Amino acid sequence: MDAPRKHQVSLRGASAKEITRDDLLQKVSRERELRNYAKRAAAAALFIQRVWRRFKVMKMVSLQLQQEWETMVNNYSGVKTAVWISDNLLRPFLFFMISSSTKHQKIHRKKIDSVKICFTILLESLKSSDSKQNYCFLAIGTTEERRIWSYQVQQLTSLGFLILSEFSECNSGAEDITIVTSLAMRVLVMLTDLKGWKGITDDNRLDADLAVKDLIQFLGSSKSGSYVSIARYISALDNYSSKSRIITQADENFFITTSAITLAVRPFHLTNFNVEGPGMLDVNHAVKQYIVYLLTIPWLVQHLPPVLLPALKHKSILFPCFQNLLILKENVLMEMSELDKSENVVSFKAIPPVGWALANIICLSRGNENDSIDSGSFNQGLNYALYVHVVIILAESLLACLDNIGWVRKRKALQTDVESSRQPVDLVRHEGEATNESLIMSFMDQFRPVCQQWHLTNLLASINRDASNKAETLLSNSVESLGKLDLCDIALFYSNLIRIFSVLSPIRGSLPVLNMLSFTPGFLVKLWGVLEVSFISGDKHISDNHKSGNVKQKALEKMQKQVSKDGTNKWVSVLHKFTGKSQTATGDTDPTGNHSEPSRVNEDSSDIWDVEPMRHGPQGIPKDMFSLLHLFCATYSHLLLVLDDIEFYEKQVPFKLEQQRRIASMLNTLVYNGLSHVSSHHNGFLMDCAVRCLHLMYERDCRHPFCPPDLWLSPARKSRPPIAVAARTHEILSANLRFDDSSASLSVGSVITMTPHVFPFEERVEMFREFIKMDKASRKMAGEISEPGSRAVEIVVRRGHIVEDGFRQLNSLGPRLKSSIHVSFVSESGLLEAGLDYGGLSKEFLTDISKAAFSPEYGLFTQTSTSDRLLIPTASARYLDNGFQMIEFLGRVVVTEESFGKRHVVELKSGGKDISVTNENKMQYIHAMADYKLNQQILPFSNAFYRGLTDLVSPSWLKLFNANEFNQLLSGGNYDIDVDDLKNNTRYTGGYNEGSRTIKIFWEVLLPHVIKGFEPEERCMLLKFVTSCSRAPLLGFKYLQPPFTIHKVACDVPLWATIGGQDVERLPSASTCYNTLKLPTYKRSGTLRTKLLYAISSNAGFELS
Repeated sequence: MDAPRKHQVSLRGASAKEITRDDLLQKVSRERELRNYAKRAAAAALFIQRVWRRFKVMKMVSLQLQQEWETMVNNYSGVKTAVWISDNLLRPFLFFMISSSTKHQKIHRKKIDSVKICFTILLESLKSSDSKQNYCFLAIGTTEERRIWSYQVQQLTSLGFLILSEFSECNSGAEDITIVTSLAMRVLVMLTDLKGWKGITDDNRLDADLAVKDLIQFLGSSKSGSYVSIARYISALDNYSSKSRIITQADENFFITTSAITLAVRPFHLTNFNVEGPGMLDVNHAVKQYIVYLLTIPWLVQHLPPVLLPALKHKSILFPCFQNLLILKENVLMEMSELDKSENVVSFKAIPPVGWALANIICLSRGNENDSIDSGSFNQGLNYALYVHVVIILAESLLACLDNIGWVRKRKALQTDVESSRQPVDLVRHEGEATNESLIMSFMDQFRPVCQQWHLTNLLASINRDASNKAETLLSNSVESLGKLDLCDIALFYSNLIRIFSVLSPIRGSLPVLNMLSFTPGFLVKLWGVLEVSFISGDKHISDNHKSGNVKQKALEKMQKQVSKDGTNKWVSVLHKFTGKSQTATGDTDPTGNHSEPSRVNEDSSDIWDVEPMRHGPQGIPKDMFSLLHLFCATYSHLLLVLDDIEFYEKQVPFKLEQQRRIASMLNTLVYNGLSHVSSHHNGFLMDCAVRCLHLMYERDCRHPFCPPDLWLSPARKSRPPIAVAARTHEILSANLRFDDSSASLSVGSVITMTPHVFPFEERVEMFREFIKMDKASRKMAGEISEPGSRAVEIVVRRGHIVEDGFRQLNSLGPRLKSSIHVSFVSESGLLEAGLDYGGLSKEFLTDISKAAFSPEYGLFTQTSTSDRLLIPTASARYLDNGFQMIEFLGRVVVTEESFGKRHVVELKSGGKDISVTNENKMQYIHAMADYKLNQQILPFSNAFYRGLTDLVSPSWLKLFNANEFNQLLSGGNYDIDVDDLKNNTRYTGGYNEGSRTIKIFWEVLLPHVIKGFEPEERCMLLKFVTSCSRAPLLGFKYLQPPFTIHKVACDVPLWATIGGQDVERLPSASTCYNTLKLPTYKRSGTLRTKLLYAISSNAGFELS
C-alpha cells in the first residue's frame, strides 16, 4: 500500500489540507447551529418589537381613555345607575388601570385621583337600597350582567390589594394614598359581606350568596394577590404600642388594618369547618396562603392592635391552619422555604420564615394577653393535640433550616469564644453580632408562653382526658393519630424547643424553659417513670439484682460514716477548675479504698449496672423514646446544678437514691457506648445533654458517694482497649481534631476525655504516665531534650528564701521548666551545701517550694474555716509584689476586702456603695455577695494558676481524674507509708541483706505496732529524707525509680566500747538522687532510732555524711 500523501489536489486545481469525516460533520453541525441561532434571534427581535409597539399603543390609548373618562365623570349629572357604573364607570376605568399597571409597578400618581373618584362613586352605590342604583344587584341580574359583574369585582379586588401593597411602601403621612386605600378596603369589605348588601330579599338571597362565595373564593386564590399584599402591609406596620400619629390618621390606619384582617379571614368562613366533630377535611388554597404569607410575618402579634388578635386566635381560624399544616406539611414548608429565597414579600431578617410561623402560632395559641405568668391559659377551644403536633413539625423544620445554613456551627464558635475568653460576653462578639443578638433575643421573646408553667400543666392535664372525647377524635382515619396526645409528644415538643433555644443563643437561650421544666412538680418523675419502664425494668440484669444492689449500697453507706477525715485535700479547691470535675472532700472518698489502692473490678457486680438497651448507644434507642430521654437529660442536668445535698441525700427529691443509681447506670452505659460507636451527628444533641448530666452525677458521687464503684466501671468492663492503645489514640485525635469534624470525636479518644471514670484509677494513672512518655519522646525528637546533664538550668537556692529564689530564677522559663534543673542549696549558715544534683536535690527543691508557697503564712493562700481546712487563694495576694505571677509560677511548679491595714471598697453592682441593703433587696445582695466571693474574687488567681499548670501539663491529661484523684496523683498516697510494701520493694547494697542485724532493727523501728516505733509523720519524714518526697508512690513502692535502697556504711567500734554500752556515733545520710539511705551498722534499736530521727529532722542532706 502506498504511503499516505500529505496533500491532495482538489478539483479546482488548488492544493488543500485533507479534512477528516468527523471534522467535516462537526463543521456542518456548527454551521447549522449558527443558522438556527440567527433565526431565533430574528424571531426574538420581532417579538420584542411587537410587544414594545403594543405597550406603546396601549399606554397611549389608556392615557387618552383616562382623559375622556375623567371628563365624562366630572360632567355627568344624571342618575348613577348600576348599569351606568358597570358600563360607563368601571369598564373604561379597569381598562386604563389594569392595562398600564402590574403587580410589580407602582400606581402612577396621576391615577390616584381617578381611583379616588371611582371608589367613591362605587361606595355610594353599594350603600343605596335602590336595586337600580346598587351595583351589587347586577350579581343577581341577567346572565350577561352576572358574568360582567363577576369579572369586574375580581379586577377591583386585585386592584384594591395592589393599592394596599403600595400603601405599605409609601410614606405613612401621604394623605391621598391613605384615603384611597381606605376607600378600596371599604369597597372590598362590603362586596364580600352579604350582610352589607342593601335590599336583598329572601327570593334572591341564594343567588347573592353564590355570587359572594365566588368572589371570596377568588379572594383566597393566588390570582388576587390578597395575602401577599396583606403580608406586606402588616409587616410594614410599626409595633402597635409605638405608634404616635394624629388621631384622624390613626383612625384611618386602624380601619385599613381592621379591613385587611377581615378580608384575610373571609375565606375561612366560606366553608363551614366543623371544629366540634368529625368531618371531611376541606384543605383549600386560601388557608395555605394564609399560613405561608401571614403566619410567617415577623412579630405578627406585635404589629396588630390587641383588639384584632381574638379574630386570629379563634378556633375557626387556627383549626384549619393546623389541619393544612399536618396534611400538606411538605407543600407548605416548601413554599415557606421559597419565601426565604426571594424575600419579595417581607424581610425575614436572620430567622427563616418557618421560625416566624412557629413563634406566631405559639403566640396566637395563648389566651388573654393580659394574663399573668402564673394564670395564663390557652385559647378557648384550642385542640391541644393538633397544636403540639404542628409545633413539632415547624420546630423540626426550623432546626433543619438552621443546620443547613450553618447556624449551629457559627453559634458554637461564638460559645467557644465566650468560654475561652476572659472578657465579658458583649465584648467577645464580632462586629455586627450585637445587632443579631438583639434580633435573636427579640425573636425568642415570642416563645415566652412555652416557658411558663401553665403551658406545660395544661398539656399534661390533656393526656389524662378520656381518649374517646370528641376533641381527640375529630380527624379522619388518615390522620386520626394526630388527634391524640401522649407524654412522648409533649417530650418531643419541648425537646425541639430546647434545641432551638440552644442553637440560637447557646449562652443563655434555654435557661427559661429549663427552669420551668425543672421546677414543675412531678414532671421529671413522669419522664423517668416512662424511661425506667422502657429501659431499666426490661433489663434482666438490673431488675434481677435490684435487691443485691440495695444490700451492697447499705454496706457502702455504713462504711461511708466510718471514714476519717485527713488533710490530703488542701489543694482540692484550687485544682477544682483544672480537672473539670467537682471538688472531692477527703472525708467523702471512696470508702472501699479504690482511690488509694489498686482496685479490683468485680465482674459479677459490675455487670448488673450495664443497661442492656443502651449498649448500642443512641442508635439503639426507639424513636418515641429518643426525645423523651433528651428532655430528661437536659432538664435533670439543669436541676442538678441547684439541687443541694440535703435535698439529694436526706430528703431524696426528686428521686430516691436507688433511682439515682439507676439513672447513673443508664446514662453511663449510654454515653460510653455512644462515644465508642461512631454515630450520626443528628444524635449529637442527645449525647451532649447525656454527657452533661452524667458528669454532674459523677461529680456529686465523687464528693459524697451514692453509687457503688462498680457502677462507673461497668460499661467498659469487657470492651475497654489496652492502656497504650487508648493513650496514643487519645493523643492522635487531640492533635488532629477539627471543630467541624464531629465524626472524629466519636471514638476511643473521646471516651477517655468524656468518661475517664470507666477506666480503673490505676489504668488512668498508667495512661497519664504514657502521656508523659510520649511527650518526652516528642520533645526529644524536637531537640528539646538531649543527653542527661546537658542543657540543664543551674540555680542556687537559699534554704531560707526558697520561694523568692526559685521564682526569680525560674519564672521566666515558662513551658521550658520541663527541662532538667540542677539545684545547689545554700544552708541557713550561708555555706554552699555539699553534693551534686542528679535529680534528688531538684525533687527536694520542688517539694519544699510547694510546701512553703502554699503555706498560709506566706500570704498567697489561706485556709477555709471548715473542718477540712482547704486551701484557696487569698484576696490580698493581688496586693503582693508579683502576686499573680507567683501563683502562675506555682501552677508550673506543682503542676470589701481588708489587706495590709487598708480597706478597699468593691461595688457588687454599679453604684452599689450608695445603695443600702433593705428587706426588699436583701436577696439580690446575698446573690451578688456569693457570686463575688465564690466566683469573681477567686477567678483571676485560678486563671493564673491554671495558665502555669497547663504550661507543663496538657489539660486533657488532667481531665482523666477527679479532684481527689488528681490530688493523689500530685501528692502520692496518704500521710503514712505501708511499711510492708516498702520492705518488699527495698534493695540492699554495700554488704547489707535482709538478714543483717541492722536491717532487722531498722524495720522494727519503722513498724507502727512497735512500742517505740516511728509515728506516721516520722515515717513520712524518713521517706522525704531519702527520696525528697514525703508521700509514697501512687500505686506502691514498686513504681519508685530508682528503687528504695539501703546502703551499708561500715563503722568499726571497739569491742570494749560495745560492751560498755557505746554504739556507732555516725549519723545516717541519704543520696536523694538514687533514693538511697546510707545507714551505719548500728547495733541497738535505741541508737538507730535516735540517730535516724536526728538526721531526718535536721533539714540537711549531704553534709551529714
